[in-house]
Amino acid sequence: MIKAVNLTKKFGNKTAIDGLNVEIKDGCIYGLVGSNGSGKSTFLRLLSGVYYEDGGSISIDGYSVWNNPQMKKQIFYLPDTPYFFKNASLKEMAAFYEGLYESFDMDRFKSLSEIFPISLTDRIENMSKGMQRQAALLLALSVNPKYLFLDEAFDGLDPVMRGVLKQLLIDSIEKTGLTVIIASHNLRELEDLCDHIALIHSGRLIFSDNIYSVKSNIHKVQAAYKTVPPQVKLAGLKILKCERTGSLLQMVVSGDGEEIMAKINATEPLFAELVEPTLEEIFIYEMEAEGYDIKNMLA
Repeated sequence: MIKAVNLTKKFGNKTAIDGLNVEIKDGCIYGLVGSNGSGKSTFLRLLSGVYYEDGGSISIDGYSVWNNPQMKKQIFYLPDTPYFFKNASLKEMAAFYEGLYESFDMDRFKSLSEIFPISLTDRIENMSKGMQRQAALLLALSVNPKYLFLDEAFDGLDPVMRGVLKQLLIDSIEKTGLTVIIASHNLRELEDLCDHIALIHSGRLIFSDNIYSVKSNIHKVQAAYKTVPPQVKLAGLKILKCERTGSLLQMVVSGDGEEIMAKINATEPLFAELVEPTLEEIFIYEMEAEGYDIKNMLA
């Protein structure tokens, strides 16, 4: 299990991670979303032992990763810009990782190389961004880590290869209990893949929950009225956002869907419906609540 307690990381006067607390159970696909510069990549680097925390603690299975070679052998961290040795081929990189990780499975590497359409002998640095990403993912999966940390895993992948990656991750979890953390801006990909999701903003954790709970607790509501009721009649609702167009109210409301509709129907609308928002819409609503509002940014 991964656990962060009051985790803090600073770079000069900038606080990248600010007292973050989170627990991530084994065997899940955990999505990490947030605004640019929110601290997602810093969190993954702290988890991987690339950075050392300035405050609090971060551990995996009860152990710190920093300066811990045995723990690092169970981890594979793939940054947003994959690194390869200069002039190296995929075959040469595989040989390097085979010597570095006891868990590296050369048979799996050969099997995956038939799925990923990549040359084993061409220089990786001459490949396209998407092909380099595929090469890095192929190596990561061949390592058979216990913990796999991916920063922008889908960046540069075409729709077919994104689907292949999702299935390979799911298969690995079922077979080995792999734990995956994916930091990404592609919320639609995470929505289809992750069972848990967390939102980070300004180095702080806004929420962390299973994706069903996140999506079932926030709703879009449309209600049309002959006469729009006064605000006091809607006071029992936890309204995150409300826009009025004539006699139509469009709201974002937090809470149980049935209870929300019961309270809306009590205001006698001509028409009312409740719609489950996408993960992308939830992200926008939560970020607006934190003051990260596109309307204000463009004003």
